[in-house]
Amino acid sequence: MKKLSEEFKAFLLRGNVVDMAVGVIIGAAFSAIINSLVKDMLMPLISLLFGKIDFTNMFIALDGNEYATLEAAQEVGAATFNYGAFITAVINFVLIGLFVFIFIKVVNALFIRRQQEAEPEARLCPYCFGEVHEQAARCPHCCSELPEA
Repeated sequence: MKKLSEEFKAFLLRGNVVDMAVGVIIGAAFSAIINSLVKDMLMPLISLLFGKIDFTNMFIALDGNEYATLEAAQEVGAATFNYGAFITAVINFVLIGLFVFIFIKVVNALFIRRQQEAEPEARLCPYCFGEVHEQAARCPHCCSELPEA
């Protein structure tokens, strides 16, 4: 039992598991921000563009009756087909995907730029153009004497 608990502790403290947990937590917070953006800012604009459509009250009551709002249908316990909520969820998904894509593009661009700055240019032999260590006096490929850098 002690060995199992030690293995579990080692598993939890590995870097990639902790990184993944942080990513999930940040992802949940990011999702809440996007949900608010869609619900509170974009959906009213989309609704205004399409003739003041209220996506939250776009539903079909499956009991055959008509209700003024989704809340009214849910109060009486009617089963509803909430396609307005689905449209909102699809918009959320597309926006989250777009923002994650842009974020990854920016992070990759920064990482590549830092990597290029960190790596010095390789020294090449002027005779055979083979890669040579920066402190070498002779080329390991063609044995030519190298001029000092």
